[in-house]
Amino acid sequence: MVILKNAMKTLILNVDRDDDFGRKAKVKSPIVGVQDNIEAANKLGQSDPEDSDLNAIFLAIATYNSLKKKGKDVDIATICGDINVGIKSDQILAEQLEKVLKKTNADDVILISDGSEDEYILPMIQSRIKITSVKRVSVKQSKDLEDAYYRIIKLLDDDKVKKQFFLPVALILIVWAVFALLDMTASGFGAILFTLGVYLLIRVFNWERNVVIIWEDIKSGLLTGKLSFYTYIIAAVVIAVSIFYAYNHTDSNSDIWVIPILSFLSHIIWGIVAAGLIAAFGRVTDIYVREKQVQWSYWIIPFSLFAFGFIGSAISRSLYDSIYNHFSIQPFLTFYFVGYTGVGILIAFVGAITYHYIREMYLTEMQNPDIEEKTASLIEKN
Repeated sequence: MVILKNAMKTLILNVDRDDDFGRKAKVKSPIVGVQDNIEAANKLGQSDPEDSDLNAIFLAIATYNSLKKKGKDVDIATICGDINVGIKSDQILAEQLEKVLKKTNADDVILISDGSEDEYILPMIQSRIKITSVKRVSVKQSKDLEDAYYRIIKLLDDDKVKKQFFLPVALILIVWAVFALLDMTASGFGAILFTLGVYLLIRVFNWERNVVIIWEDIKSGLLTGKLSFYTYIIAAVVIAVSIFYAYNHTDSNSDIWVIPILSFLSHIIWGIVAAGLIAAFGRVTDIYVREKQVQWSYWIIPFSLFAFGFIGSAISRSLYDSIYNHFSIQPFLTFYFVGYTGVGILIAFVGAITYHYIREMYLTEMQNPDIEEKTASLIEKN
């Protein structure tokens, strides 16, 4: 007795992921059968003869005819997605593939593709039917260009790449546009370099989280009327004014490169101190209003700022005078240097002692309620 095995049926499947047939040729999909595919190809060819999907469907028809001549049991179909390539498009393709498989009863598929984009649906097809072959077609001159273009588009669609690539470009364009509108093109180049430098520092030292926290504080302050929001603005203005003041009073006549730097620092130090005090005041006030208690960890800040102001001013000014006078030691023996340095050290010492004293008191106050609660809970248990 001879048992005849049923011949396997192969489906030549052409995929149009962005629905060029529907949008351009007004052809309803899925397109099943060789005659319907030929008519769809003719309609698309008349509407857009340069479309790559035209090459794909003709390759599908040619493959169908070739296998038919060899006596194979084959069928042909074209499924189309949506112009919004992605989840929506792939869902439509999955639905159409189910219909085609029910209608043709195919056992395996030969997939026809016109580029890398269509091959992203390979897992979806493989989960429903076996793929025995994948045939790609594209215009020879544009094949590499098309693949490179699609890979670049997919890469730029990644959120990480957007932040790393588009953010610095956007900052450059914004800064350039602002200075161009102010007719300060020459200064704009320096501002661009400064902006990129700040961006690179943030990336190198992983300060992104701190920047986000500051930005959230600014937005929260704007919406809730926090005092720190306005003190931060005032502090930024103070810093900006201090920079312009120091720049205008910088000694740039010396041939020694360090002289202008020391001159600039000596004129900007007290501006930094003032900005820090204003910002800290707003922050402490907000914490007190919100939590109804003083944040003692901020106690050391004014002492540190004043100590920095006195000591930094003494060192920068004395170094400036010393180098300007051919490295003379005399500026370090003046009442100005000794007095300012001594006052700075005294302020830092007082701040450190009082901070540790207050910190111990504050921790004791925080621990006492905990001890009382634990004692009460033990008494209740016993």
